[in-house]
Amino acid sequence: MATDDKNKKVKQTYDEDSIQVLQGLEAVRKRPGMYIGSTDSRGLHHLVWEIVDNAIDEALSGWGTLINVIIEPDNSITVSDNGRGIPTGIHKVEKRPTPEVIFNTLHAGGKFDANGGYKVSGGLHGVGSSVVNALSEYLTVTIYRDGKIFQQTYRNGGKVIEKPKNLGDTRKTGTTIHFKPDAKIFSSTNFDYKQIAQRMKESAFLIKGLKITLEDKRDGSEKIEEFIFDNGIKEFVTTMTKDKSPINEPAFFVGDVLGIHIEISLQYCAKSYNENVLSFVNNIRTRDGGTHEVGFRSGITRAFNEHARMVGALKDKDPNLDGGDVREGIVAIVSIRIPEQLLQFEGQTKNKLGTPEAKQAVESVTYEQMKNFMAENGKISESLIQKALTAAKAREKARLARDEVRMVKQKTSKPANLIGKLTPAQYKDPSRNELFLVEGDSAGGSAKQGRDRTFQAILPLRGKVLNTAKVKVEEVLKNEEIISIINAIGAGFGADFDASKSNYDKVIIMTDADTDGAHIQTLLLTFFFRYMKDLIDAGKVYIATPPLYKIAYKNLVEYAWTDEELRMKIGNQRNVTIQRYKGLGEMNAEQLWETTMCPGKRTLIRVTIAEEELAEDRMMILMGDDVEPRREWIEDNVVFDAEDSFILEDLLADE
Repeated sequence: MATDDKNKKVKQTYDEDSIQVLQGLEAVRKRPGMYIGSTDSRGLHHLVWEIVDNAIDEALSGWGTLINVIIEPDNSITVSDNGRGIPTGIHKVEKRPTPEVIFNTLHAGGKFDANGGYKVSGGLHGVGSSVVNALSEYLTVTIYRDGKIFQQTYRNGGKVIEKPKNLGDTRKTGTTIHFKPDAKIFSSTNFDYKQIAQRMKESAFLIKGLKITLEDKRDGSEKIEEFIFDNGIKEFVTTMTKDKSPINEPAFFVGDVLGIHIEISLQYCAKSYNENVLSFVNNIRTRDGGTHEVGFRSGITRAFNEHARMVGALKDKDPNLDGGDVREGIVAIVSIRIPEQLLQFEGQTKNKLGTPEAKQAVESVTYEQMKNFMAENGKISESLIQKALTAAKAREKARLARDEVRMVKQKTSKPANLIGKLTPAQYKDPSRNELFLVEGDSAGGSAKQGRDRTFQAILPLRGKVLNTAKVKVEEVLKNEEIISIINAIGAGFGADFDASKSNYDKVIIMTDADTDGAHIQTLLLTFFFRYMKDLIDAGKVYIATPPLYKIAYKNLVEYAWTDEELRMKIGNQRNVTIQRYKGLGEMNAEQLWETTMCPGKRTLIRVTIAEEELAEDRMMILMGDDVEPRREWIEDNVVFDAEDSFILEDLLADE
């Protein structure tokens, strides 16, 4: 019920005139999140993926061998391919040029005709090109086909359609699309070269022999890379395991079942206690898995248990190895291609496959070929079985440790390992409450005094948290600080973790604004990534941003978060007192509240995972056992001032 300023009822009508019909591409501009997920950086880059995926569809169908992607100086994007080129004639039903139909009509494209269109394809079910057009300032399509060069431009989200142009004759074939995202739609239109490069490299891995070039023409960022892999996903796996001590050469399984083409490559690593399985459907990354991943995991587990019993590693009385046991340390790529008529996704942006036939097909290929692999590679199989048995023992120890924690929790009025530590919130509403993980007792004391006790809880952490990338799960569960975090959040741990059961809507890491504080942040993020990743995926993990400086002059007090902001705020002021905060403990409760904890004034950084495989790789380099890869990465990516060079040795230390 709506009210005016005087709390009087305002008459509202709901009749035939209240029903709006959004014509053409208006619906996309009205609700862009429905089509590309968001209007932040992820949604912005999704536009590139859609146009590139269309070019990849040509390659998947055997018509294209080259894709060129250019980030232009003005942050517009050009994507070219050497496929057949979009048909340019007049569409028989729509009575207008076919490219105009494709770029200005939702659900129009080559994905719906199994005869003349694509048998397998990615993208947004035929709406990708029109969605990109709808969310762009302009889009120009240039087509090389039938000996002619066709060009047409659409402006202002497709509202302005220019007449087609004939630019002359040509011997080449293909399509070039140049578009500039609309700054009125997106929070930023600045493209991330590394993110695009990672995606282009990934796409090239998935199609043997496909060449993809990426060029950045922006001032000061000029670079060009070329991606082409003759061994496909086997090379993909190799790049992911280079620093993890592989046990076997990458295995490669291929098969066609129920009309589904399946390619799998996998490798086991000695220096990993986790599984890293990346899955793709028609070259589209399925981040949330789906039926094909379920089939892969089932097939691996069946093959392992059957082989373990055949060689006597498992006796009749022994229980089967758990799926998590046999996948410990595995790195795998599961890439399948499904005909359009079988394709079922859960959600518009295609993060999870729902095709039932995919489970049966992938499980069949995985089981048969993994069974053969283990039979043909005796020594490797023996090593893998031993690794799985060790994982099973560790899992049982972890279960006992969790049970012990639960028992202690049931016998006390407060959660285990939290007595005297956690200062709880008064509200019991998880949708509102916040948990601050605070570095040190001193800062914890200020945070306890300065917080809003109704919805903010404080958990002080003593010293540096355990590096969970280096130790097994039973060692993780022996660490007092880790147990405190697990029990405070209250949503389980590892495979049992359920973000929906979290006691807090926000888990906020609050550390000093120095190197040690950054290290503690990294250690905590490593733990969350390893054992509570769903908490990050749910958008519940944040980093607090305390100020670096307090500025006092006359009767005013201000704060600065950077040196640049400090200089700007000082300006030409005289008699200014500047305090450089060395840590949170130097702030009193009031200062900490108004700068870092007050919802109306603070700035929080939400932690997200843009590319999971890249995050996994970086974490293993920076947090793993090997110092040399860490040294190389730091020297290549971090610039230290002369007075800060000593920090390098701390970062290279084997924690």
